[in-house]
Amino acid sequence: MFATPHAATGLHQNRESLRKPLLFLAVSAALLLVIGQYTDIDLWLADIHFDPAKGLFPWDQTWFGRIFMHIWVKNVLIWSGFLLVAATVLDFVRPLQRLSEVGRARLRLLALAATLAPALVRSLKARSAMHCPWGIDRYDGSHPFLRLLDAVPADWQAGHCFPAGHASAGMWLAAAAVLWLPHSPRKALLAYAGGTGVGMLLGWVQQMRGQHFLTHTLWTAWLTTAVLVVLLAIFARHLLPSTPAARTPDERAAGQHLAPAEQAVAIPALTGASGRPSAAQARIPSRTL
Repeated sequence: MFATPHAATGLHQNRESLRKPLLFLAVSAALLLVIGQYTDIDLWLADIHFDPAKGLFPWDQTWFGRIFMHIWVKNVLIWSGFLLVAATVLDFVRPLQRLSEVGRARLRLLALAATLAPALVRSLKARSAMHCPWGIDRYDGSHPFLRLLDAVPADWQAGHCFPAGHASAGMWLAAAAVLWLPHSPRKALLAYAGGTGVGMLLGWVQQMRGQHFLTHTLWTAWLTTAVLVVLLAIFARHLLPSTPAARTPDERAAGQHLAPAEQAVAIPALTGASGRPSAAQARIPSRTL
């Protein structure tokens, strides 16, 4: 899925490297729309975690769900993102000497992913009409279940529950894939899967608590991946180590026309047979060498 263009091939390879990620985004978006609109997997999974006798989601009352996962783990992930942003700002103001050009590009990409992906999810969530499971009449709430492509009634009270905001606190870790690009695409893919898995775990606990449906979390994963693909496209040129400039056709032709004997004599003429500077070269002022 992940690839970066080779420096020698420029814009054409950049476009080629984006084909697979863009195709993945298109296919997965269509699949998510079908799952959310034409299946009841959201309701089926929510039914598993809902206790109709008590009229609540039992996991919502646990220390693990309410405190550990929703507060402690989320705060650790959020502050990790803040540290990346702070390091990026520090490097921008006073460049870190140990960072190479590639390392600097990776740091900035990670900081942007940690900022932009959760911000995008929060922005969409603030404008969402969909309700969380606990607010649905099926689970003792007061609103009917609304799917993503359903028409919103005129008197509808917005639920602000789509996509999953809590999962976005960890989903940006998928951007760690950049640490293995472009030299190890397989490891990059594993890092992407691992980071996405952290977000999915956070989302799953929220589903157990009745705070989100499965598709809410899956769309957060999709949005985060879309942000990551855009950032990779922007930073692709900077993720490659600098390479020597290619010789022009005239330079290559001149090298080919040089006789083998001339090539063999060219270096000894200046350095001497032993490889040390010749007496003639030693008399040349250093500023002319």
